Amino acid sequence: MTEKRVSEEPLNYRLPSGRPITGTLLWYYAVCKREVWLMAHNITPDEESRHLELGRVIHESFYNRMKKEIEAEGMKIDVVDSKSGFIYEVKTSSKFLDATSLQLGYYLLRLEQMGVNTRGIITIPKERRRFYIELNLELRERVTTALKEISELCAKPLPPPPLKIRFCKKCAYKDFCWGITE
Repeated sequence: MTEKRVSEEPLNYRLPSGRPITGTLLWYYAVCKREVWLMAHNITPDEESRHLELGRVIHESFYNRMKKEIEAEGMKIDVVDSKSGFIYEVKTSSKFLDATSLQLGYYLLRLEQMGVNTRGIITIPKERRRFYIELNLELRERVTTALKEISELCAKPLPPPPLKIRFCKKCAYKDFCWGITE
């Protein structure tokens, strides 16, 4: 049975601009706060980045028989398996499992609030790995904290300064932050 935290204040799924907070923003929140701010302020990354393209190809190539891309405000769920009831988040690597767990937790929480109780699976086709995710108390609190902090971060007039992390090398914003080319 899923543990539930009783919260006195309703969760805010909106940015200060009024746009919805997305699962993608939660993923980036766990990786790079600057990227969250840039995305939330409609600063577009390099759409021709080979890393973004690889993610698109993997997403389109796997799980063809399952229903794909269920969308609701702020959510774009990669795959829904109607037989098992699981929702899937497809990634190219297991390097950022914490970030992907936060993203999937967000989807699970939003679905739960819509009356749909389900579980999630993070799947990495290239590695042939799966990780099962349930919306437990710890994940629920992580998602709640992230939502509040994303809203506060995006209300600021300027992005946080760039911080060199391992993700920078493959980031589609690297030219914007560092002036680095591939």
